[in-house]
Amino acid sequence: MNKVVRLKIEMGAHSLEFSAAHPDTEPGMQGAVSKLEQLVTQVNDAAVRQRDGFIQARTASARRKELRRAMLEVGIAHLAEVGRAAAREQPELGKVFRFNPDATTFVAFRAAARSMAAAAEEHKDTLVKFGMVQSVLDEFKQLLDQFDAAITQGNDGRSAHVGATVELSTVAQAIVRTIRVMDGRNRNGSRTTRSSSARGSTPAPCAGNRGRGRTRRRRPPRLLPRPGAKHGRPRDRGPVAAAERLDVRRRPDPRPSIAY
Repeated sequence: MNKVVRLKIEMGAHSLEFSAAHPDTEPGMQGAVSKLEQLVTQVNDAAVRQRDGFIQARTASARRKELRRAMLEVGIAHLAEVGRAAAREQPELGKVFRFNPDATTFVAFRAAARSMAAAAEEHKDTLVKFGMVQSVLDEFKQLLDQFDAAITQGNDGRSAHVGATVELSTVAQAIVRTIRVMDGRNRNGSRTTRSSSARGSTPAPCAGNRGRGRTRRRRPPRLLPRPGAKHGRPRDRGPVAAAERLDVRRRPDPRPSIAY
């Protein structure tokens, strides 16, 4: 689940807890709370479907890899050896049962395996003479059917995962909009309560006391440039100015020294 979506869902759950702890009798507020409850329930169901789809897709992927390894080690290897032996009499059979090593994707692998199984079924009488075992061919067909089922299962799980992800994003955004409506009502109610309590507890200030408790912010003093200076730097940069600065540095300290 996305982090942003998860935070929005948690926001909806916290808003429901706050509404349960501070119930409101306004019909509009009650409708917003019921709508938020429905949205939170819907988003929780979508989160479960998202995780189930992810697990289904991962399981199907692992199953496809296992079936592919089993067919390469037994069925495809057996048909390739038989086809190589039969190619001495029928050269075209050697190319039919030569598995493409570049078929690394599942789609290419399924196409190549289906082609070999169909060719073995078509030339069964010829291949049996060169040592093809019928049980190996039957098991190879069963593994191919299981491989197709695993591909379908993975596609279904991936579709469920993507659909649930889109639904999570949409419902989470609807939760945020509902919470904004409720937040406006809560702010208005709290402001009204504070203003009414303030009017009932403290008297209104008179005109003479108005503004006495305020502290004015003083502006910092403005530093004017020295006469004859430009951009904060003295104009005279000659030896006279350097001697004056040196003379100022060599002046003794006017404070009396204290001996301990």
